[in-house]
Amino acid sequence: MCGIVGAAAKREVAAILVEGLKRLEYRGYDSAGIALIDAQHNLACVKELGKVAALEDSLNKSPLSGSVGISHTRWATHGKPSQSNAHPHQSGEEIALVHNGIIENHDELRQSLKQKGYEFQSETDTEVIVHLLKEKLKTNADLMSALRSTITELEGAFGLAVISTAEPEKIIAARSGSPLVLGLGLGENFLASDQLALRQVTDRFIYLEEGDMAEITPDSFHIWNSKGESVERKQEHIHESAEAAEKGQYRHYMLKEIYEQPEVIKDTLQGRIGKKTIIEESFGADAKAILDQVEAVQIVACGTSYHSGMVAKYWFEGVANIPCRVEVASEFRYRKFVVQKNTLLITISQSGETADTLAALRLAKGLGYTSTMTICNVAQSSLVRESDLALMTFAGPEIGVASTKAFTTQLVALLILTLALGRRHGMSAEQEEKIVMALHQTPSLLERALELDGPIQKMSQAFADKRHALFLGRGVLYPVAMEGALKLKEISYIHAESYPAGELKHGPLALVDEDMPIVAVAPNDELLEKLKSNLEEVRARGGKLYVFADSDAGFKNEEGVSVINVPHAADIVAPILYTLPLQLLSYHVAVLKGTDVDQPRNLAKSVTVE
Repeated sequence: MCGIVGAAAKREVAAILVEGLKRLEYRGYDSAGIALIDAQHNLACVKELGKVAALEDSLNKSPLSGSVGISHTRWATHGKPSQSNAHPHQSGEEIALVHNGIIENHDELRQSLKQKGYEFQSETDTEVIVHLLKEKLKTNADLMSALRSTITELEGAFGLAVISTAEPEKIIAARSGSPLVLGLGLGENFLASDQLALRQVTDRFIYLEEGDMAEITPDSFHIWNSKGESVERKQEHIHESAEAAEKGQYRHYMLKEIYEQPEVIKDTLQGRIGKKTIIEESFGADAKAILDQVEAVQIVACGTSYHSGMVAKYWFEGVANIPCRVEVASEFRYRKFVVQKNTLLITISQSGETADTLAALRLAKGLGYTSTMTICNVAQSSLVRESDLALMTFAGPEIGVASTKAFTTQLVALLILTLALGRRHGMSAEQEEKIVMALHQTPSLLERALELDGPIQKMSQAFADKRHALFLGRGVLYPVAMEGALKLKEISYIHAESYPAGELKHGPLALVDEDMPIVAVAPNDELLEKLKSNLEEVRARGGKLYVFADSDAGFKNEEGVSVINVPHAADIVAPILYTLPLQLLSYHVAVLKGTDVDQPRNLAKSVTVE
């Protein structure tokens, strides 16, 4: 959620750190800061509320000198955006620290440290770490051993970078649930939360693994694993030509973005879920006061984002026990409606600039909604700026017009929000733990789903000469069927529509013949037997079925039925899992038909007109 940049060099590094922060501005933030150790081994720190530009102006007026330093952009979680809450945080004049993530047990650590005489200057969980580190230095021989002792007492997620006047030529770092990367140079080494921050100074990188700790100086670097063993990690050399191509090994951006989903979902979960519970502080400093008031939800969105809202309706009502309405933004804008008491308005948009959704937000502000929140992928967008709360999806740049990873990260964000509201409306701690565990397993499930690419590519051949297709789902998988139909029509130009499977008798059966492929999503849930009955209606009329089924659901390949077995998943995350095979199907059909996969005709990535 935030950005870290550090440098240990034989030259001045302030400008390098500021440039690195600029390259991370896409992540979103509300303050920025820098700490340097100068030639006399003095520690100096500058922090500013607002943009990196404000920090840069401050440094231009009062320059800092130093060849070792750390810097940070912060998105407020514990404590409102302010200069005192900005990073880096210090303990006295000796140690400065920056931190990404959330420390879940910060309250008890704070009380213990206060009893030992430490005074706190901020409301953040991060300041607890730097004071605890200073305390550990009293009984440890050096900074690294003190940090190793410190992190054993931390519960939660963290990426840490530390400098100290006692060891002025080095930066030490630790990773647990929050990414860090080392950048390697000649007479200088770097670290960051994202290699993009360091592309101006190096093209050689080492990605720290979970539990790793590292130390860098201008001339060396050293890495230890979670057991304290010295280890070597693979160096990655990123060539300019490869980076310029961006698609890498993939033929199209869309395919690349489909395959990025396990990783971007990890990013979206980072710092938001602990081992058994969600970390509510990650929603922002004002979130608790706002969510405490919410008794109903109104979702407004367009296109793919509308489908994610429809999935969330099942979650808000079935898990959080609160009413939820979902409406297409272009319709919401032009009708009269009644606003329920204490309703949270949620807008959903990949770009944050969708014209109808933005107009709906502006209209809603005068209609009596308790508060507004956006689920969005672009931190500096209009929806983020104009909403009371923003829950970022961290999908990264999405180039393909047909949305893929933006959709699944929206679902993840909405499920986390569901749990936050469910806590307030009767959801048990056991239920929360069960869903959090399912979220932890989701990235690996998605990786297994991507292994189905070969069979799905083979299945796609049956669609290449078709002009129509019907997608079926039941319950929470019906909106997923809608999204599958949308993907197919967007990029292959095949007319596709979706129906709840139980509605077949009420019209769609008239369309069924051997030239109309029927795609069904069939998780092993309480509606499975009803879905099977619906599909038998299709077979009886000569329809060809293409079923994406749970491996335990009992479907088999036979005449008129082609089955792709999807890994078994908890019902709650099934909508996320089943989306990927449908994306792959639409992609391979479009490739066979020779359409422009990344830029389908008549469509734009960000719809900024009505």
